Amino acid sequence: MDKQAVISLLEENHQIFISKISSLSDTDFNRKIASKWTSSQQLEHIIKSVKPVDMAFSLPMFVLKMKFGLANRPSKTYPDLVKKYLKTLEKNKGYEVPPEFTPEEIPLARKEKSLKKLKKLASKLASRIPRFSEEELDTYILPHPLMGKLTLREMLYFTAYHVEHHDRQILENLKLK
Repeated sequence: MDKQAVISLLEENHQIFISKISSLSDTDFNRKIASKWTSSQQLEHIIKSVKPVDMAFSLPMFVLKMKFGLANRPSKTYPDLVKKYLKTLEKNKGYEVPPEFTPEEIPLARKEKSLKKLKKLASKLASRIPRFSEEELDTYILPHPLMGKLTLREMLYFTAYHVEHHDRQILENLKLK
């Protein structure tokens, strides 16, 4: 997938998620179902997950290289990255999300502000991608807390899929009510 396709996927998946959260009733936004995250926690988790990726894409390339190194393998395809993520989740069933990505409940009064924040973050990240060449997206790496080192392209794939994954979780959780 070239970078323009990645940008489109990233923007589309985040917009679908934002629309889903926007359409939830006030009750469903913070509805607690068993030990599952509420929809507001799903939103907070996505914000906390996109923020460091956006920040990393704002860094000069020499900083990325110095801090994280360079890839020693080609980037996975989008389907292969998704497969790896799902397999890693399955293998690490009891995995605890690191504290910096653990969501708090978002009060109803902050719902719209949080949705705007995510929209701005996703848009900012998408706007940073064009400064990287296709080759640079496959050369520089970033750490992922569960999957280890990912190329920049793979991190974008993950970010696009991750929001879709949590969108599906919202649907599944609300079906349980």
